[in-house]
Amino acid sequence: MSKRYPLGSGIPCVKHRCVLCCVGTEMLLSKADINRIVKLGYDLEDFAVKTAEGWRLKNSSGKCVFLGKDGCRIYPYRPEGCRLYPLVYDENYGSIRFDDACPHADEFMITEGDIRRLIRLLARLENEKKKLYKT
Repeated sequence: MSKRYPLGSGIPCVKHRCVLCCVGTEMLLSKADINRIVKLGYDLEDFAVKTAEGWRLKNSSGKCVFLGKDGCRIYPYRPEGCRLYPLVYDENYGSIRFDDACPHADEFMITEGDIRRLIRLLARLENEKKKLYKT
């Protein structure tokens, strides 16, 4: 078994030069994510698109707008969902698990804290969506 790394470390991604999760991204953005990125000098319309699910990262040529030739240009400031990936909530099974699309998921370790962070993020995103659409 290979060495396992903390979820937010990104070490397997860097080690394998993998950016698969940045291609065709549908990453939802929380208000905190948006504020953090805006503070870097970006305008909301430069990096986000409003959808029925809430704000999402924008794609350019099928890739995240922040993906450069050397990887994520805002890596230390990336959205919380990106920090937690490949840990995802599977709507089909109603469970938290590693995303099947991640070829290096087996190199990450998750903690109870990671799971709690994802649950809190999902609840926050749902709450923000309701406020966005006043439902």
